[in-house]
Amino acid sequence: MNFAICIPTLNARPQWARLTEALRAQTMQPSEVLVADSESDDGTAGLAAGEGYRVMSIRRREFRHGGTRQLMAEQCDGAEVILYMTQDAIPASERSMENLLASFADDDVAAAYGRQLPHQGAGAIARHARMFNYPARAEVRTREDAARLGIKTIFFSNSFGAYRRSDLMAVGGFPREVNFGEDTVMAARLLLTGKKIAYAAGAEVYHSHDYSWRQEMARYEEVGRLHGEEPWLRESFGGAGGEGLRFVMSEAAYLVRHAPGQLPAALLHTAAKYYGYRRGLRRARRKAL
Repeated sequence: MNFAICIPTLNARPQWARLTEALRAQTMQPSEVLVADSESDDGTAGLAAGEGYRVMSIRRREFRHGGTRQLMAEQCDGAEVILYMTQDAIPASERSMENLLASFADDDVAAAYGRQLPHQGAGAIARHARMFNYPARAEVRTREDAARLGIKTIFFSNSFGAYRRSDLMAVGGFPREVNFGEDTVMAARLLLTGKKIAYAAGAEVYHSHDYSWRQEMARYEEVGRLHGEEPWLRESFGGAGGEGLRFVMSEAAYLVRHAPGQLPAALLHTAAKYYGYRRGLRRARRKAL
């Protein structure tokens, strides 16, 4: 399969050696690797060029998660599949790419994302989040799964996610001005056209974050803003309340078994997420008035 790897970067030197070593070891190699570098000041662009990657320069103030990825898709016009990664997503095996791309053997699969494992040394809260959101069981979702999964139907991650380029372009590509949740919007658009989304549990990368409660609040404010500014997402696939409660119950059970001392921190994180999400919704509503 002719595929391109696209990686937005900003000061990626700390992860660069691990990332490039893992990419070189893959059983399936891309036709090209395209790096969109946002004015790194640690030599990332030079490192990428030294690997033989094609490098685009993006002004840091002009970077948008949606717009930059759409620009990269337009640059890769010869690729059947575009595989997006982030600089801190490290393939966990030499077959990570192969296992992800196998999803496209089904012509109705328009996008596929892989399993994210916690980095070595990740805290218990981060480990549980990866276990909950990226289970060991693969699945293929359609629009009809909204009755069962609600908003989880359109869960997707561009940290290690691939798109059939023709399907991506057929729905207009990534929303250019969106700077958070562009992968969610794309998954929803594709499902609404009758396409399928695959979760390839056998395609693994190491990728996790130990967020503070303030960072969690800021992230969930962005989620709330997205849901408020794009109300069709919840109208088409349902709200997030049930999934949120299921996550909290799962997290509490996990921490009781593995890290009971983290329960107070988890409670604070949950409150921060809820407050941030509601704040984001309110901001979106005020903006619409």
